[in-house]
Amino acid sequence: MDIVITGSVAYDYLMTFPGKFKDNLLPDQLEHVSLSFLVESLIRRRGGIAPNIAYTMALLGGKPRVFATVGEDFEEYRAWLEERGVDTSYMKVIPENLTASFFATTDTENAQLASFYPGAMAHASEISLHDIQHKPDLVVVSPNDPAAMEKYIKECRELHIPYIYDPSQQLARVEGPVVREGVESAKALFVNEYEFGLVQKKAGMNLNDITGLVDFMVITLAEKGAKVFHKGDEVHVEAVPTDKIVDPTGAGDAFRGGFLRGYSNNWDWETCAQMGSLTATYCLEQEGPQGHAYNREEYIQRFRSHFDDHGLLDSLLS
Repeated sequence: MDIVITGSVAYDYLMTFPGKFKDNLLPDQLEHVSLSFLVESLIRRRGGIAPNIAYTMALLGGKPRVFATVGEDFEEYRAWLEERGVDTSYMKVIPENLTASFFATTDTENAQLASFYPGAMAHASEISLHDIQHKPDLVVVSPNDPAAMEKYIKECRELHIPYIYDPSQQLARVEGPVVREGVESAKALFVNEYEFGLVQKKAGMNLNDITGLVDFMVITLAEKGAKVFHKGDEVHVEAVPTDKIVDPTGAGDAFRGGFLRGYSNNWDWETCAQMGSLTATYCLEQEGPQGHAYNREEYIQRFRSHFDDHGLLDSLLS
Protein backbone atom coordinates (compact mmCIF):
# COMPACT_ATOMS: atom_id res chain seq x y z
CA MET A 1 0.00 0.00 0.00
CA ASP A 2 1.35 3.39 -1.03
CA ILE A 3 0.84 5.72 1.96
CA VAL A 4 1.52 9.46 1.92
CA ILE A 5 1.82 11.08 5.34
CA THR A 6 1.13 14.79 5.68
CA GLY A 7 1.91 16.71 8.84
CA SER A 8 4.44 18.70 10.79
CA VAL A 9 8.18 18.24 10.46
CA ALA A 10 10.13 19.66 13.37
CA TYR A 11 13.13 19.62 15.56
CA ASP A 12 12.19 18.70 19.12
CA TYR A 13 13.92 20.43 22.02
CA LEU A 14 13.26 18.15 24.98
CA MET A 15 13.86 19.15 28.58
CA THR A 16 13.36 17.44 31.93
CA PHE A 17 12.23 19.12 35.15
CA PRO A 18 13.28 17.28 38.37
CA GLY A 19 10.01 18.00 40.14
CA LYS A 20 6.25 18.04 39.65
CA PHE A 21 4.51 20.81 37.72
CA LYS A 22 1.40 20.46 39.89
CA ASP A 23 3.36 21.39 43.01
CA ASN A 24 3.93 24.84 41.49
CA LEU A 25 0.36 25.60 40.46
CA LEU A 26 -1.94 27.68 42.66
CA PRO A 27 -5.53 26.79 41.68
CA ASP A 28 -6.94 30.14 42.83
CA GLN A 29 -4.38 32.15 40.83
CA LEU A 30 -4.22 30.35 37.49
CA GLU A 31 -5.37 33.48 35.65
CA HIS A 32 -2.15 35.17 36.85
CA VAL A 33 0.19 32.23 36.33
CA SER A 34 3.82 33.18 35.77
CA LEU A 35 6.27 30.32 36.12
CA SER A 36 9.80 29.45 35.08
CA PHE A 37 11.14 25.92 35.51
CA LEU A 38 14.87 25.30 35.90
CA VAL A 39 15.44 22.16 33.84
CA GLU A 40 18.28 19.72 34.32
CA SER A 41 18.76 18.56 30.72
CA LEU A 42 18.23 19.70 27.14
CA ILE A 43 18.53 17.62 23.99
CA ARG A 44 17.59 18.26 20.37
CA ARG A 45 15.89 15.44 18.49
CA ARG A 46 14.47 15.01 15.02
CA GLY A 47 10.70 15.10 15.24
CA GLY A 48 7.45 16.24 13.73
CA ILE A 49 4.42 14.00 13.49
CA ALA A 50 4.72 13.04 9.81
CA PRO A 51 8.35 11.80 9.93
CA ASN A 52 7.76 10.23 13.36
CA ILE A 53 5.03 8.03 11.89
CA ALA A 54 7.04 7.36 8.76
CA TYR A 55 10.18 6.44 10.73
CA THR A 56 8.40 3.66 12.62
CA MET A 57 6.78 2.36 9.43
CA ALA A 58 10.20 2.24 7.75
CA LEU A 59 11.71 0.34 10.69
CA LEU A 60 9.19 -2.39 9.92
CA GLY A 61 9.91 -2.43 6.19
CA GLY A 62 7.33 0.09 5.00
CA LYS A 63 8.05 2.67 2.29
CA PRO A 64 6.12 5.74 3.45
CA ARG A 65 6.26 9.08 1.67
CA VAL A 66 6.20 12.32 3.66
CA PHE A 67 4.44 15.36 2.18
CA ALA A 68 5.42 18.53 4.05
CA THR A 69 7.25 21.86 4.08
CA VAL A 70 10.64 22.23 5.78
CA GLY A 71 13.29 24.89 6.33
CA GLU A 72 16.78 25.46 4.99
CA ASP A 73 18.19 23.60 8.00
CA PHE A 74 16.57 20.32 6.91
CA GLU A 75 19.22 18.67 4.71
CA GLU A 76 20.93 16.63 7.45
CA TYR A 77 17.51 15.45 8.64
CA ARG A 78 16.53 14.56 5.06
CA ALA A 79 19.63 12.42 4.57
CA TRP A 80 18.99 10.64 7.87
CA LEU A 81 15.39 9.78 6.92
CA GLU A 82 16.36 8.61 3.43
CA GLU A 83 19.00 6.29 4.88
CA ARG A 84 16.24 4.64 6.93
CA GLY A 85 13.84 4.11 4.05
CA VAL A 86 11.58 7.18 4.23
CA ASP A 87 10.79 8.83 0.89
CA THR A 88 11.34 12.60 1.29
CA SER A 89 10.90 13.61 -2.35
CA TYR A 90 7.65 15.46 -1.52
CA MET A 91 9.21 17.51 1.28
CA LYS A 92 9.61 21.06 0.02
CA VAL A 93 12.23 23.48 1.36
CA ILE A 94 10.88 26.99 2.02
CA PRO A 95 13.69 29.53 1.45
CA GLU A 96 14.68 31.83 4.31
CA ASN A 97 12.75 29.74 6.81
CA LEU A 98 13.75 27.33 9.57
CA THR A 99 12.12 23.96 10.13
CA ALA A 100 9.39 24.05 12.77
CA SER A 101 10.47 23.59 16.40
CA PHE A 102 8.78 21.82 19.32
CA PHE A 103 9.81 22.71 22.88
CA ALA A 104 8.69 20.24 25.57
CA THR A 105 9.46 19.96 29.28
CA THR A 106 8.58 16.74 31.11
CA ASP A 107 8.37 16.38 34.90
CA THR A 108 8.93 13.36 37.17
CA GLU A 109 5.33 12.20 36.68
CA ASN A 110 5.60 12.38 32.87
CA ALA A 111 3.36 15.46 32.77
CA GLN A 112 4.41 17.69 29.89
CA LEU A 113 4.35 21.41 29.04
CA ALA A 114 5.03 22.26 25.41
CA SER A 115 5.21 25.05 22.84
CA PHE A 116 5.41 24.86 19.05
CA TYR A 117 7.00 27.32 16.59
CA PRO A 118 5.66 26.64 13.06
CA GLY A 119 8.52 28.04 10.94
CA ALA A 120 8.32 26.51 7.45
CA MET A 121 5.19 24.60 8.45
CA ALA A 122 3.26 27.87 8.12
CA HIS A 123 3.69 27.44 4.34
CA ALA A 124 2.23 23.92 4.22
CA SER A 125 -0.95 25.12 2.52
CA GLU A 126 1.16 26.31 -0.45
CA ILE A 127 1.81 22.73 -1.62
CA SER A 128 -0.88 20.55 -3.17
CA LEU A 129 -1.71 16.86 -3.35
CA HIS A 130 -2.66 17.53 -6.97
CA ASP A 131 1.09 17.77 -7.68
CA ILE A 132 1.83 14.20 -6.57
CA GLN A 133 2.82 12.26 -9.67
CA HIS A 134 1.46 8.88 -8.57
CA LYS A 135 -1.89 8.75 -6.81
CA PRO A 136 -1.41 7.10 -3.38
CA ASP A 137 -3.65 4.44 -1.89
CA LEU A 138 -4.03 6.37 1.35
CA VAL A 139 -3.20 9.81 2.78
CA VAL A 140 -2.72 10.52 6.49
CA VAL A 141 -3.86 14.03 7.45
CA SER A 142 -2.00 14.59 10.71
CA PRO A 143 -1.38 17.82 12.70
CA ASN A 144 -0.03 20.58 10.52
CA ASP A 145 -0.81 24.18 9.68
CA PRO A 146 -4.64 24.24 10.10
CA ALA A 147 -5.19 25.74 6.64
CA ALA A 148 -3.09 22.97 5.11
CA MET A 149 -5.04 20.25 6.92
CA GLU A 150 -8.31 21.68 5.64
CA LYS A 151 -6.88 21.95 2.12
CA TYR A 152 -5.61 18.34 2.06
CA ILE A 153 -9.01 17.04 3.19
CA LYS A 154 -10.68 18.84 0.29
CA GLU A 155 -8.03 17.65 -2.16
CA CYS A 156 -8.42 14.03 -1.02
CA ARG A 157 -12.12 14.32 -1.79
CA GLU A 158 -11.43 15.90 -5.19
CA LEU A 159 -8.87 13.22 -6.08
CA HIS A 160 -10.93 10.36 -4.58
CA ILE A 161 -8.08 9.37 -2.26
CA PRO A 162 -9.12 7.80 1.07
CA TYR A 163 -7.60 9.54 4.07
CA ILE A 164 -7.07 9.01 7.77
CA TYR A 165 -8.03 12.05 9.83
CA ASP A 166 -5.62 12.53 12.74
CA PRO A 167 -6.23 16.07 14.09
CA SER A 168 -4.84 15.42 17.62
CA GLN A 169 -2.60 18.32 18.64
CA GLN A 170 -4.36 20.81 16.37
CA LEU A 171 -7.84 20.28 17.80
CA ALA A 172 -7.40 23.39 19.92
CA ARG A 173 -6.92 25.46 16.73
CA VAL A 174 -9.50 23.86 14.44
CA GLU A 175 -13.10 25.09 14.46
CA GLY A 176 -16.02 22.71 14.95
CA PRO A 177 -17.35 22.75 11.35
CA VAL A 178 -13.85 21.90 10.04
CA VAL A 179 -13.54 19.00 12.49
CA ARG A 180 -16.95 17.74 11.42
CA GLU A 181 -16.00 17.97 7.75
CA GLY A 182 -12.76 16.11 8.44
CA VAL A 183 -14.63 13.26 10.11
CA GLU A 184 -17.54 13.06 7.67
CA SER A 185 -15.45 12.25 4.60
CA ALA A 186 -12.63 10.32 6.29
CA LYS A 187 -11.92 6.65 5.89
CA ALA A 188 -10.69 6.53 9.47
CA LEU A 189 -10.21 8.64 12.60
CA PHE A 190 -7.16 8.39 14.91
CA VAL A 191 -7.34 10.07 18.34
CA ASN A 192 -6.46 9.49 21.97
CA GLU A 193 -9.14 9.29 24.66
CA TYR A 194 -9.11 13.00 25.54
CA GLU A 195 -8.98 14.08 21.90
CA PHE A 196 -12.01 11.93 21.14
CA GLY A 197 -13.97 13.91 23.70
CA LEU A 198 -12.89 17.14 21.97
CA VAL A 199 -13.86 15.78 18.55
CA GLN A 200 -17.33 14.90 19.84
CA LYS A 201 -17.76 18.32 21.45
CA LYS A 202 -16.50 20.36 18.49
CA ALA A 203 -18.21 18.32 15.78
CA GLY A 204 -21.45 17.86 17.72
CA MET A 205 -21.30 14.11 17.18
CA ASN A 206 -21.37 11.06 19.44
CA LEU A 207 -19.67 7.67 19.21
CA ASN A 208 -22.42 6.14 17.07
CA ASP A 209 -22.46 9.14 14.72
CA ILE A 210 -18.72 8.90 14.11
CA THR A 211 -18.44 5.12 13.79
CA GLY A 212 -21.38 5.23 11.38
CA LEU A 213 -19.43 7.53 9.08
CA VAL A 214 -15.85 6.21 9.09
CA ASP A 215 -14.72 2.76 8.04
CA PHE A 216 -12.76 2.43 11.29
CA MET A 217 -11.67 4.47 14.28
CA VAL A 218 -8.71 4.01 16.62
CA ILE A 219 -8.67 5.47 20.13
CA THR A 220 -5.38 5.13 22.00
CA LEU A 221 -5.71 4.80 25.78
CA ALA A 222 -2.10 5.20 27.03
CA GLU A 223 -1.34 2.51 29.62
CA LYS A 224 -4.79 0.98 29.02
CA GLY A 225 -3.91 0.09 25.42
CA ALA A 226 -6.14 0.99 22.48
CA LYS A 227 -9.55 0.35 20.96
CA VAL A 228 -10.46 -0.15 17.31
CA PHE A 229 -14.04 0.38 16.15
CA HIS A 230 -15.18 -1.10 12.82
CA LYS A 231 -18.72 -1.50 11.52
CA GLY A 232 -20.25 -2.01 14.96
CA ASP A 233 -17.44 -4.19 16.28
CA GLU A 234 -14.98 -3.11 18.97
CA VAL A 235 -11.52 -4.59 19.53
CA HIS A 236 -9.51 -3.78 22.66
CA VAL A 237 -5.76 -4.38 22.77
CA GLU A 238 -3.62 -4.16 25.90
CA ALA A 239 -0.54 -1.95 26.12
CA VAL A 240 2.79 -3.76 26.02
CA PRO A 241 4.22 -3.38 29.55
CA THR A 242 7.60 -1.87 30.25
CA ASP A 243 9.74 -1.24 33.33
CA LYS A 244 11.41 1.78 31.75
CA ILE A 245 9.58 4.91 30.59
CA VAL A 246 12.21 7.40 29.50
CA ASP A 247 10.21 9.88 27.41
CA PRO A 248 6.54 9.91 26.34
CA THR A 249 7.15 12.20 23.35
CA GLY A 250 6.08 10.58 20.09
CA ALA A 251 4.57 7.40 21.53
CA GLY A 252 1.26 8.11 19.79
CA ASP A 253 3.08 8.65 16.49
CA ALA A 254 4.93 5.37 16.95
CA PHE A 255 1.60 3.63 17.60
CA ARG A 256 0.28 4.99 14.31
CA GLY A 257 3.39 3.85 12.46
CA GLY A 258 3.08 0.32 13.79
CA PHE A 259 -0.66 0.17 13.15
CA LEU A 260 -0.31 1.48 9.60
CA ARG A 261 2.41 -1.03 8.80
CA GLY A 262 0.00 -3.83 9.63
CA TYR A 263 -2.87 -2.06 7.89
CA SER A 264 -0.81 -1.68 4.71
CA ASN A 265 -0.66 -5.49 4.61
CA ASN A 266 -4.44 -5.79 5.09
CA TRP A 267 -3.99 -7.55 8.42
CA ASP A 268 -6.78 -7.87 10.98
CA TRP A 269 -7.57 -5.00 13.35
CA GLU A 270 -6.28 -6.80 16.43
CA THR A 271 -2.85 -7.46 14.92
CA CYS A 272 -2.60 -3.88 13.62
CA ALA A 273 -3.40 -2.46 17.07
CA GLN A 274 -1.02 -4.89 18.75
CA MET A 275 1.75 -3.73 16.43
CA GLY A 276 0.91 -0.16 17.40
CA SER A 277 1.00 -1.06 21.07
CA LEU A 278 4.46 -2.58 20.81
CA THR A 279 5.94 0.24 18.71
CA ALA A 280 4.57 2.79 21.21
CA THR A 281 6.31 0.95 24.05
CA TYR A 282 9.60 0.89 22.14
CA CYS A 283 9.29 4.67 21.76
CA LEU A 284 8.53 5.20 25.47
CA GLU A 285 11.73 3.38 26.38
CA GLN A 286 14.02 5.82 24.55
CA GLU A 287 14.62 9.55 24.40
CA GLY A 288 12.89 11.40 21.58
CA PRO A 289 10.23 10.36 19.08
CA GLN A 290 12.75 8.66 16.77
CA GLY A 291 15.15 7.30 19.38
CA HIS A 292 13.87 3.72 19.24
CA ALA A 293 15.51 1.22 16.91
CA TYR A 294 15.34 -2.53 16.43
CA ASN A 295 15.73 -5.09 13.70
CA ARG A 296 12.64 -6.93 12.55
CA GLU A 297 13.69 -10.24 14.10
CA GLU A 298 13.87 -8.58 17.53
CA TYR A 299 10.52 -6.91 16.99
CA ILE A 300 8.79 -10.16 16.04
CA GLN A 301 10.30 -12.02 18.99
CA ARG A 302 9.10 -9.40 21.46
CA PHE A 303 5.69 -9.21 19.79
CA ARG A 304 5.21 -12.96 20.18
CA SER A 305 6.10 -12.80 23.87
CA HIS A 306 2.85 -10.80 24.33
CA PHE A 307 0.58 -11.58 21.38
CA ASP A 308 -0.24 -14.32 18.85
CA ASP A 309 0.19 -13.09 15.29
CA HIS A 310 -0.65 -16.50 13.79
CA GLY A 311 2.53 -16.27 11.71
CA LEU A 312 1.58 -13.03 9.95
CA LEU A 313 4.68 -11.10 10.98
CA ASP A 314 6.99 -13.58 9.25
CA SER A 315 6.35 -11.60 6.06
CA LEU A 316 8.15 -8.59 7.59
CA LEU A 317 11.40 -10.54 7.15
CA SER A 318 11.05 -10.90 3.38
